[in-house]
Amino acid sequence: MENREVKQGQMENTLKEWGAKIDSLKAEADKVGEDAQADLQSKIKYLEGKKADMEANLQKLKASSDDAWESVVKGFQGAWEELGTAFEEATSKFK
Repeated sequence: MENREVKQGQMENTLKEWGAKIDSLKAEADKVGEDAQADLQSKIKYLEGKKADMEANLQKLKASSDDAWESVVKGFQGAWEELGTAFEEATSKFK
């Protein structure tokens, strides 16, 4: 069983990293052409929404009982991985 506080800390750090990546994408959006900018703005909006969802999920995890923690965190693991992949794809296209 993974330490609850450690896992929460990792999730919080990941959310901070994603916030920084979104900020970087916003700065990049000002530098690209019109077509690329529209695509990038769409990705930024999507990522911001997903990040907000994951922040809400983290709050639910924090509020869950110790007994429910393991099953709840397993349920969110796939969503975290999916969002991480979406961030990598969005940032790699605009480097």
